[in-house]
Amino acid sequence: MISNTEYEVPVLNKKLDQTVSVPGSKSMTNRALLLAALAKGVSVLKGVQFSDDSRHFLQCLQSLGFHILIEEELHLVTVHGENGLIPKPEAEIDVGSAGTAARFLTAMLAFSSGTYTITCSEQMKKRPMKSLFQALQQSGASFKFLEKENSLPVVVTGSHAICHDMTMDISESTQFLSALLLTSPMLRNGMKVKITSEKKDGAYIRITRNMLEERGIKSVYDQNCYQVPANQKLTGRNYEIEPDVSAACYFYAAAAITGGSITVSGVHADLMQGDMKFLNLLKQMECQVIDTAAGIRVTGPSDGYHGVDVDMNDYSDQALTLAAMAPYAKTPTIIRNIEHIRHQESDRIRAITENLSRAGIHTEETESSVKIYPGKLHGALIETFEDHRVAMAFSLLGLKTPGIRIGNPQCCAKTFEQYFEVFHHIIMT
Repeated sequence: MISNTEYEVPVLNKKLDQTVSVPGSKSMTNRALLLAALAKGVSVLKGVQFSDDSRHFLQCLQSLGFHILIEEELHLVTVHGENGLIPKPEAEIDVGSAGTAARFLTAMLAFSSGTYTITCSEQMKKRPMKSLFQALQQSGASFKFLEKENSLPVVVTGSHAICHDMTMDISESTQFLSALLLTSPMLRNGMKVKITSEKKDGAYIRITRNMLEERGIKSVYDQNCYQVPANQKLTGRNYEIEPDVSAACYFYAAAAITGGSITVSGVHADLMQGDMKFLNLLKQMECQVIDTAAGIRVTGPSDGYHGVDVDMNDYSDQALTLAAMAPYAKTPTIIRNIEHIRHQESDRIRAITENLSRAGIHTEETESSVKIYPGKLHGALIETFEDHRVAMAFSLLGLKTPGIRIGNPQCCAKTFEQYFEVFHHIIMT
């Protein structure tokens, strides 16, 4: 068992040559759950991720009256869709710290014919929601903010499945646009959203559109506008969720740092998740990346790797992973265009600089980037800020440096409950 309060990373004293399994994708799990609830008929979802985020999503759907059969040991969820309707006209849901649940379910309730209360964790109260609220207000929904303006908790009254044209800024989170697109099958008159921010697209938006198209819901992007035509039918279906590439990347980075090999079961080159771009980055850093029958295998270079200068806006969940690799590089690493990660579960740029400084590494921080210099690491207590990705990424520092301790390791239960058990296993066996 891993302690709830602290985990000291054992230094690796052998060459890694392991195969690991990771949970299903969180992003795809929660998108699939929402689409299944909105569809007409029954959907069976396979490979479901069970974590704090997905459990909150499931509990919210159940609180809204959806009939759901959960078979956690089999990673199966069966959802009886209600054809764009919500069974209960009034309810209270708790989205916890799950950004996908907060954004996606807010949109769903805003297009409903009922009135609902949405509560959340203290962490989620601090995360951006304003652009989503403003767009939904343009479309006829109304909100009563129970604490802070444009933040959760909130009481939402729906627009009765009518959608007016909307404008939206997605610079802080592409989940705002995904929330609208995913709920478009509820609408009688289709959807049109004009994007006003410099950022117009992103990997997670492409996942959303792909998952909609797999179910027969077409969307169009043209001249800064996303449109979903009316009268498209969403029907229940069986669906296999991809392994979580975000989680896989921590193990691939471990191979790179140590010069060993890691295969992640079921991860192949044709997966739709944006973090697949991290594998191309590892190739640039002289890692060997091979797609085998079991899954993609990464082997780190035997004589180390050079740092990189990279724009990670489109796969920014891996900025922390690269930051943990950077002290072991031969040259400095610069991670650019990641200002939006300051507004996630923690200020992740600050988490990078503070934790690397604790471990003896020099960094230079701007509002949207961080430069990390190679150096000699020493033992330190890593402050995770209750952020699952900080905990998982910075565990990598301890593979070659004694005394790296991860505070509150169980915060990774947000997306990968057994991360430290799996991580410990590959080091010790």
